[in-house]
Amino acid sequence: MIPCPSCGFENLEGNDFCDQCQNSLTDLSIPQQRSAVERGLVKDTIEFLKPHKPSSVSPNDTVGEVLQKMVSEKIGCVMVVEGEEIRGIFTEFDALMKVNTNAASLADKPISTVMTASPVTIEIDHKIAFALHRMHVGGYRHVPVLNKGKLVGVTSIRDILNYLAERIVVSA
Repeated sequence: MIPCPSCGFENLEGNDFCDQCQNSLTDLSIPQQRSAVERGLVKDTIEFLKPHKPSSVSPNDTVGEVLQKMVSEKIGCVMVVEGEEIRGIFTEFDALMKVNTNAASLADKPISTVMTASPVTIEIDHKIAFALHRMHVGGYRHVPVLNKGKLVGVTSIRDILNYLAERIVVSA
């Protein structure tokens, strides 16, 4: 039961308006942040994470070339870009699940045949909590970051974990 702050009437949880006085109850259903870490996740934007400059490849680059690039640059993903447009993303997970033991036979195929097409993106001014939610729901470890629709970076679950670790140490 949720008591109405205006009249004290006990309303069922989930009601948008008080059954007695019709005042809005929507602000009461917004969870309040209990710690500095929670407040930061809701307040800070992706820009605060300092997204990494994305490494990009062409859709026509071969699987072998892209795998070599990822190994030599020690990165977990590349953006597949044509002109200014993101066509896809190729990650460590794609390498394990789509290429795996077929690496030799796929080495000369275009990366576009095994990339994740039309990846979910986030804007640099989105809140960290939003990005974390998107990553969790979609099962993503890497997400391209856009600024007004233009690719400016990539953020990963590791970036968010580092963000959390820094705040937990500071607030402890």
